Amino acid sequence: MSNMEFNLLYEPWVAVITNQGEEKEVSLLDVFEHAHEYRSLAGELPTQDFAVLRLLLAVMYATFTRADVDGGLGRIDTSDKALTRWKKLWDAGAFPIEVIKDRLIPYKERFFLFHSERPFYQVGGMERGTEYTAAKLIGDLSESGNKPRLFPLRSGNAKECLSDSEAARWLLYLNAFDDTSAKPSVRGAGLPSVGAGWLGKLGLIAIEGKNLFETLVLNLVLIDSDGGVFSTSRATWELDEVRQGERVKIPRPACPLELLTLQSRRILLQREDRLVTGYLLMGGDFFDRENAFIEQMTVWREDSSTKTDTFSPKRHREAQQAWRGFSSLLAKTSNTQRQPGVISWISRLYTDNLIDKKLFSVRIAGIQFADKDFYVDGIISDSLTMSFELLADLGNDWIVEIGRHLKTTDNCVRQLGILALDIALASGNSDDKNRAGVKASAQERAYSALDIPFRTWLAGIDPKKDDHIEKQEEWINEMRQIIITIANDMIEEAGEKARVGIYKAGDSRPTIENVPRSYRKFEIKVNQLCAFQTGGNDE
Repeated sequence: MSNMEFNLLYEPWVAVITNQGEEKEVSLLDVFEHAHEYRSLAGELPTQDFAVLRLLLAVMYATFTRADVDGGLGRIDTSDKALTRWKKLWDAGAFPIEVIKDRLIPYKERFFLFHSERPFYQVGGMERGTEYTAAKLIGDLSESGNKPRLFPLRSGNAKECLSDSEAARWLLYLNAFDDTSAKPSVRGAGLPSVGAGWLGKLGLIAIEGKNLFETLVLNLVLIDSDGGVFSTSRATWELDEVRQGERVKIPRPACPLELLTLQSRRILLQREDRLVTGYLLMGGDFFDRENAFIEQMTVWREDSSTKTDTFSPKRHREAQQAWRGFSSLLAKTSNTQRQPGVISWISRLYTDNLIDKKLFSVRIAGIQFADKDFYVDGIISDSLTMSFELLADLGNDWIVEIGRHLKTTDNCVRQLGILALDIALASGNSDDKNRAGVKASAQERAYSALDIPFRTWLAGIDPKKDDHIEKQEEWINEMRQIIITIANDMIEEAGEKARVGIYKAGDSRPTIENVPRSYRKFEIKVNQLCAFQTGGNDE
């Protein structure tokens, strides 16, 4: 292998889908030059796309916090300058590629994936660490040397080695989402635990535009949630030396550029016959996650273990649609809740009339870990579209009401789960071991049926036009009808045995209530919950 190979600035490796639906790989410079012609990133996993998206955002911070669209130099030091610069970029509709090149090409030698001294996002000459094969690098396999996945998405030679372009994408993914399975390279050295990679600790959220240009610019947050501008720093490729220490605790990053290029892991790819066959890995940089509000792309949860206003990143829940976490996505910042930075940002853009859109879309993604983050158990991804008016002051009451409606929805779905268990018991088809599964199955059936109706209802809300009471009754009534329909379907599926119930010898009444009685209790409870929401009378 020569001293330098596969430069990310010029070689195709970023997976995109064009506005015409064609999937292709392009170079880092091509991404920016033609971003308005690409619909979105199109990597192997939605989480991988987030890792690539954050690298692209880092390039934008390195460029547009130091220069404007016309190439004029000048650091952003006031919120007015930040908004003016952002607006000029948004109105351009495409990236000024020469301005971006001016910031990247002076560092082109540091964008080689393979380099004897300074390989991109790696530690050149690294000799110690946990050694893995290429199979562990591939996030859709999530495979360790001791526990191969039974049904991998790739097999044979395809999982034994990777092309340079694939390895580049998975390198970013590994640095961002790596699990905690790697052991310290020196036993007994008292090294701290770094936990999962930084993005693996987050419930990721991003704003989606109609093309990749819009997506990138909408997520270019130039003002913090308090209205101030960020301090300046340097990207990893701009540093004179890369940090090489194992499991290094660092101060919280002070600006997005520093955070977006955080090196959570020390990595060195291993290559044979122009194919990546494995890598060495050690724990890298980490910091306290509490109140790390420099992170703009996560939802937050209040840390109930402290008495002060302390928040930590909140992971998305497995198999939960984005709309069920609505309160975390749009919650207004207070002593008990924290709004994601990108939501605060586009709210500012909208209220300041810098963007003229009726709807916006939110994309969420995350990793579901198991066994103390020792291995990946699943990938979470979803999107949600809603009115920009919900971000304005006019939408504050709506956000509260929507959150309340979702609680009512959850309570009604919970009652359906109870009914499902009653049906199973009355049929003699349930015991202590599978009761939780019976309830969960019915509840997921309900959420699946409610998914599209809720998205449609939410996207149709216009706080300037819609009447609060009429619109809330619209959802509650539709939700109630869906829940009742599923309940009736479950009873029909259960058959005659469930309708009769189970008797013990000598009993004049069923030991376990028959389904008609259970259904009546379910129906009364659901009606009470829905009547409370719409201001009706309880039965």
